Amino acid sequence: MAPISTVPTGFESRRAATEYIENELTKRIMFLDGAMGTQIQELRLSEEDFRGDRFTDHTHDLKGNNDLLVLTQPKAIYQIHLNYLLAGADFVETNTFSGTTIAQADYGMESVVYELNKVATEIARDACVDMLKETPDRPRFVCGAIGPTNRTCSISPSVENPSFRNVTFDELVTAYTEQIRGLLDGGADVLLVETIFDTLNAKAALFAIDTLFDDGVYERLPVFVSGTIVDQSGRTLSGQTGEAFVTSVSHAEPLAIGLNCALGANQMRPFIQNISSFTAKNVICYPNAGLPNTFGEYDESPEAMAANVSVFAREGLVNILGGCCGTTPKHIKAIHDACKDFKPRVAGSDIRKEKMILSGLEPLIYDKHTNFLNIGERCNVAGSRKFARHVINNEYEDALAIARTQVENGGQIIDINMDEGMLDGIAAMTKFLNLISTEPDVARVPIMVDSSNFDVVEAGLKCAQGKCIVNSISLKEGEEDFLRKARLVKRYGAAVVVMAFDEIGQAVDREYKFRVCERSYRLLVDKVGFNPNDIIFDPNILTICTGMEEHNNYGVEFIEATADIKAKLPGAKISGGVSNLSFSFRGKETIRQAMHSVFLYHAIKAGMDMGIVNPGFLTIYDEIPKDLLEICENALWNRDPESTEKLLEYAQTHGKDSVAKGEEEEWRSHSVTERLKHALVKGITKYVVEDTEEARLDKEKYPRPLNVIEGPLMDGMSVVGDLFGAGKMFLPQVIKSARVMKKAVAHLIPFMDQERIENLEKMGHAGDADDSDIYNGTVVIATVKGDVHDIGKNIVGVVLGCNNYKVVDLGVMTPCEKIIEAAIREKADVVGLSGLITPSLDEMIHVAKEMERAGLKTPLLIGGATTSKTHTAVKIAPRYTQPVIHCLDASRSVVVVSNLLDKGLRDDFVEEVVEEYDEIREDHYDSLKDRRYLSLEDARSKGHKIEWALPENLPPKPNMVGHKVYEDIDLNQVLPYIDWNPFFQVWQLRGKYPNRGYPKLFNDATVGEEARRIFDEAQVMLRDLINNHRIRASAIVSILPANAKGDDIVVYKDESRTEVAGVYYGLRQQAEKDKESNDPYMCLSDFIAPDSTGIPDYIGSIAASAGFGVDELARKYEADNDDYSAIMVKALADRFAEALTEKLHQDMRRELWGFAPNESLETQDLLSIKYQGIRPAPGYPSQPDHAEKSTMWKLGNIHETTGIELTESLMMHPGASVCALVFAHPKSSYFAVGKITREQIEDYASRKDITVEEAETWLRPILSYDV
Repeated sequence: MAPISTVPTGFESRRAATEYIENELTKRIMFLDGAMGTQIQELRLSEEDFRGDRFTDHTHDLKGNNDLLVLTQPKAIYQIHLNYLLAGADFVETNTFSGTTIAQADYGMESVVYELNKVATEIARDACVDMLKETPDRPRFVCGAIGPTNRTCSISPSVENPSFRNVTFDELVTAYTEQIRGLLDGGADVLLVETIFDTLNAKAALFAIDTLFDDGVYERLPVFVSGTIVDQSGRTLSGQTGEAFVTSVSHAEPLAIGLNCALGANQMRPFIQNISSFTAKNVICYPNAGLPNTFGEYDESPEAMAANVSVFAREGLVNILGGCCGTTPKHIKAIHDACKDFKPRVAGSDIRKEKMILSGLEPLIYDKHTNFLNIGERCNVAGSRKFARHVINNEYEDALAIARTQVENGGQIIDINMDEGMLDGIAAMTKFLNLISTEPDVARVPIMVDSSNFDVVEAGLKCAQGKCIVNSISLKEGEEDFLRKARLVKRYGAAVVVMAFDEIGQAVDREYKFRVCERSYRLLVDKVGFNPNDIIFDPNILTICTGMEEHNNYGVEFIEATADIKAKLPGAKISGGVSNLSFSFRGKETIRQAMHSVFLYHAIKAGMDMGIVNPGFLTIYDEIPKDLLEICENALWNRDPESTEKLLEYAQTHGKDSVAKGEEEEWRSHSVTERLKHALVKGITKYVVEDTEEARLDKEKYPRPLNVIEGPLMDGMSVVGDLFGAGKMFLPQVIKSARVMKKAVAHLIPFMDQERIENLEKMGHAGDADDSDIYNGTVVIATVKGDVHDIGKNIVGVVLGCNNYKVVDLGVMTPCEKIIEAAIREKADVVGLSGLITPSLDEMIHVAKEMERAGLKTPLLIGGATTSKTHTAVKIAPRYTQPVIHCLDASRSVVVVSNLLDKGLRDDFVEEVVEEYDEIREDHYDSLKDRRYLSLEDARSKGHKIEWALPENLPPKPNMVGHKVYEDIDLNQVLPYIDWNPFFQVWQLRGKYPNRGYPKLFNDATVGEEARRIFDEAQVMLRDLINNHRIRASAIVSILPANAKGDDIVVYKDESRTEVAGVYYGLRQQAEKDKESNDPYMCLSDFIAPDSTGIPDYIGSIAASAGFGVDELARKYEADNDDYSAIMVKALADRFAEALTEKLHQDMRRELWGFAPNESLETQDLLSIKYQGIRPAPGYPSQPDHAEKSTMWKLGNIHETTGIELTESLMMHPGASVCALVFAHPKSSYFAVGKITREQIEDYASRKDITVEEAETWLRPILSYDV
């Protein structure tokens, strides 16, 4: 039997309608209707109106049951739909927001739910059909509205009983199934799961939808999913972040995902941006008409809302726009008119195809660059007697404390297992997970639902709103059972652990393990459609050293099978229960810890991604005694048949007490420096306060308390960082080390505060320590959103505070908006971002982009264990035009901040960093062997788009059109514009920071004296050149009518623009930019108004030379064997030519073009390009083709008017000459074309009417291919 399918009017099939919607969303922004409730309120309906004729005797009051009006006032509902369609909506929502038996129970209307949904859809469909008659070229569609119900599956309504729920997942699925059947039978075109305040409710709706479609009764429809956030925290009512929400529902493969309700457009922007950057799906957004007033009404006008919403469209954040509470057809018309011409959002790559993404209240992103994931194992009744005892005794608060400790100790995922003979596993799992959802510190991490009973697994999945991991399924019961469970896991939206079992049994050797895993992988990927990144194999960590020879190779088999799986099953992850390895040494904790650390050290190298471990039950690989390490290595790799006996012997001779005592006696006898380092590496807090105090009192070695931090404490943390980076320490151990550091710093803080107060008193500021004037500056620091690590940041705060900076610490998990608000509020001189985990790097990029968007001028410091100078230079610095500097450690922060705030040092310091980062970026991109390039069509579609019709973007009309020639220029007028830095580079005189650059160069200890001598001699020659007219300068400035045509700039003979005088041909960037970048792919033509706009624009040019007479002088000096003077005269002529160009460009801006008549920049500001517009030269990065000079020379008749000629190789003669194009638009900017493909070379050659070989000759340095 074919699936039930209602074909929309105007289409041949349901699939054709769906394809139309999918295609339209790539072409234009589509529009959803506005609020149904607002329109119903305006009808002022009475109780009798709600009842109608049919329900006059109903037992409950019905006023307020808006959904019921489809049965009692259908014409009114039809007219509301029609009004929204007339306003421009592409989609209208059915009046079924409360159309479930759960919500209708308040009115006693459960019996009409199916009918209500079916009729509501038919009414909306009728409106769409009638609208199609008016606009036959624009089909309209019905969205079956599925609301959240009035109950929540993740939150208890009872404060006294947090594990209680007034609705279950199964009850929600049943209710939603009935509603969805009605919507589908009525002819809905899209199913819209909306206003999601509890993601678990939404997952129930999505579960019901998928079940109905998968059963084959109904043909699949597109699904839209829209959440709602409760406040500026950006979280849902049930506590999830936007990214976690997206992660939790993306398994349903919605056509669109986004946000509605809760906030107005102004407040919603950062949150819709988060979702837009986190999903490859289309993005839908329909905010309220502002925020409600004191009476709960919405006052934002259609025009104001349209202006606010248009920001989303302009910034490319959305594909579908509409309105929620308070919006009317007028709002929708205003939004439609304001946004209809904007291009829809173009989604980036699907992160789920590259990474495994899980979620609790927050997302957990895992890829090949992420460190090993620790899965906390202590919430397992089979593995922890303490946990089992609490659960069996119904001591759930105590059991919850164990979960909390697991997270605090570094568990990034929590494994929950309730498989115990004396327990009702389903009830225990349900109760415990319901409790976890009330504990944010635990609920923030993903859950691994662990059970050998799949009913218990399902019970757990029905209680978790995040994206979980199921542990586990296998082929043990055959393919049919495996596929059934796998499809259910996928429907619940979870990742899955697959055990290496099949119908025969447990796979124990390498080949068998891989064979079972490969078979499972193919079933999951090919038959179930599972995302490979959500498949986690457990190839069975089996116990070694049991005394049975056949067990001795189990470790080797696991590691080798792991390597096979990672190499041959793309995307798959590897996990395992680490404690199984050492099960034969229960009670021998020293042995077990060493075995686990050795195993993990090698398994991680082979590709093991995660493991179920006790975060506190590991030792550091390098700290394992050499004799024990050798035994464990031999045992793991099965190199010594006597390994078992040697481990037993070691355990007997190294008893628990003797080891502890021996270790204590040994390390406690070391110097205080070594003791502090040892305590940090081992995570021992017992003696840290007394050792820190001992170090503080050693004034000869540590004059200040700060020196203790910068010395032994930072040395110890450096060792921890090295071990962690090498895979010889694991995250839980790092956390223990950080706690030791925190305790030591806490002891020192009062002494450092006292030191600071004493310094203030010496400065005469006693008693007014809160006065900001006494501080050296204000620094705002924060651990970025998604990261809770603050040790390093806190140390930076202490160090800066001790150096008399005001430190505003925003804490951890700091949203971008809060950082920017604080920077503005506190008038910060510097902002510092910290993060330990890899996702923090992406958040730092986001903060940098938002600081740029907000127009901040504050330097940005980047720090934290996962950060690096390379990442900062390549990924973060390009997103922010102000200084972005990576700080290696706390002590470095003081130097950096000091240099940034010292006006005398800042420019040179920033210049040095910028140059270094430029080199890092260049080296990075040069090292990319597989650099990818966009097609020319794609690059053009992503060019720099200027909205030319906006008043602020209209090109400035020049005061002069044509050419102006300058002869025998007075070089005295040019002197103030000379940039002396390149002059010293000619002589290879480079100072070291802070004495880089003119005039600080003269203070440099190495080259300063020589630089001063050469400069003084240059002044003597310079005066001689000017006073005796030994060299001559001439120039020409042109401003000509022009318009862009594609990548080229067409120059016209006159203002009539009817005859073309010449064409400047452009080249466009093609090298694929970082995924974090929204930067356009630029071409110089982007800065000139296209001819299609009808807007007149202009292009300028300058050709200037100060080289006439220079060659003769140089030859004279050379004839006298005075090479020094010959070089000097050429170097000075170059300086004059550049300075002349600078002056002429300023004259153009002020007078000839006149778009900046009041410009009054100092020379240094001119050299720093702080003016409007650009002047790129042909043959340089923005247009690397020297041949374009020919066009400039032809248009300006430059050789004849100035004497400056082009050689056969298109070099200028005299040598001291400069030429440039001049662009006036305020949005024009310098860029480098970079490498380009053969496709663009062929296109360029065709446009220029030259051969490809000729184009390749001129552009050889930028070709991305070999010729």
